[in-house]
Amino acid sequence: MWGKLLSRKRFYGYGKIEADKDDTKYRNSFHRDYDRLIFSKSFRRLAKKTQVHPLSNNDHVHDRLTHSLEVASVGRSLGLKAGGMMKNRGESVDPHDVAYIIQTACLAHDIGNPPFGHAGEEVIKEWFLKNKGEYFLSELPLDKTSDFQHLDGNAQSFRIVSQLEHNLFKGGMNLTFATLGALVKYPYSSDECQSSGKSKFNYFKSEGEFFSILFSELGLKSKDGSYKRHPFSYLMEVADDICYGLLDLQDAFELKVIDKSDMQGIFNLLCGKKKTEEVYSSDRSDINKVSKLVGSSVNQLALHAMDVYENNLHLILGEKQPTDLISLFSEESLKDGIEKAKDLGKNKIFNEKRKVELELGSFNIIETLLDHLIRATFELYTNDEKCLSFRNKRVLKLMGNEAYEKSDNLYEMYQRVIDYLVGMTDNHAKYIANQINGMG
Repeated sequence: MWGKLLSRKRFYGYGKIEADKDDTKYRNSFHRDYDRLIFSKSFRRLAKKTQVHPLSNNDHVHDRLTHSLEVASVGRSLGLKAGGMMKNRGESVDPHDVAYIIQTACLAHDIGNPPFGHAGEEVIKEWFLKNKGEYFLSELPLDKTSDFQHLDGNAQSFRIVSQLEHNLFKGGMNLTFATLGALVKYPYSSDECQSSGKSKFNYFKSEGEFFSILFSELGLKSKDGSYKRHPFSYLMEVADDICYGLLDLQDAFELKVIDKSDMQGIFNLLCGKKKTEEVYSSDRSDINKVSKLVGSSVNQLALHAMDVYENNLHLILGEKQPTDLISLFSEESLKDGIEKAKDLGKNKIFNEKRKVELELGSFNIIETLLDHLIRATFELYTNDEKCLSFRNKRVLKLMGNEAYEKSDNLYEMYQRVIDYLVGMTDNHAKYIANQINGMG
């Protein structure tokens, strides 16, 4: 079982699956995965993408890159502990390999998020829904529309690393199957997501065939054709949950959206009342007090998450898998604390006036891009390239090296528009929208 789950095989295009033959003591397949991710353009661009607060002028506030690095740090620690636990149970595994797999999956988990964070994702979905009766969407096959109307950054992340980056439609980054499996939190398509009432999914129809190959190779395809989660995906997920639940609060405090009193009850639950009062009464600066308690909270949550993973591994490896690790937390104070942290984010931080104002501006930016790029693409689809209007020729020129060729597959052409848009940083999206609107 673990031999399959730790698969070093890589996908190089249909009909070509190979494992590395030149692993050494000092650099193996999982090290290469990490290096390929770190050196990728898509990862680099996360530095200019919103985590929570769009276009912030405060350099201390997290962007997608710093968030991903912090998640990967927690994920690596969890991976080392998980690998050590496996070794103690008699499995032939190097704990450092497990750490690299989870660390790389953590680095990749947000790589498919569009500019302006989750607001950007919502605008794209709403745009395709409100325009579903327009001429430029009328020829899109009905069975493909859900990929756009329910667009998910998780599915786009999987598409980027497995298809787009480095080797276009020849395996992308060619990551090992183990690392790709650890990246997948929601092993179903947009159709399954829609029909079952779920809100998230991890692969588009364009990646359906490869997804089936991948999960069959990992031993995660059930007899009924459904897919199970890779056990390491639970550790990647909980690392993300811990970090965004707490570090979003740290940013909000930095920006004076919340104050210490808003967080004290949460820290009491996560660190204990004695520890919280000790830090709050110290002579540290307020920002250092919060940072100290956030760090302690992350440590407590990560330690308990690993205990929960070990105690419930039989369920995680079974047919009826749990939803996530936090729902299994046995320490009620920790479970309550992280949930209260998330609630504070939803109720106060995400509704902060300045954030809402900037998100409204981002709606206009992304709608402008979609209005022009989709219409120009549809004209290219229905006409000879030489017959394009001057304006649409110029719009498509803006895509530069990301431009695509005319195709008889409208779904694929629109996917390339989304690939281009999702790849933009916040600043670049704003710049291109201004160019289109004559405000450059």
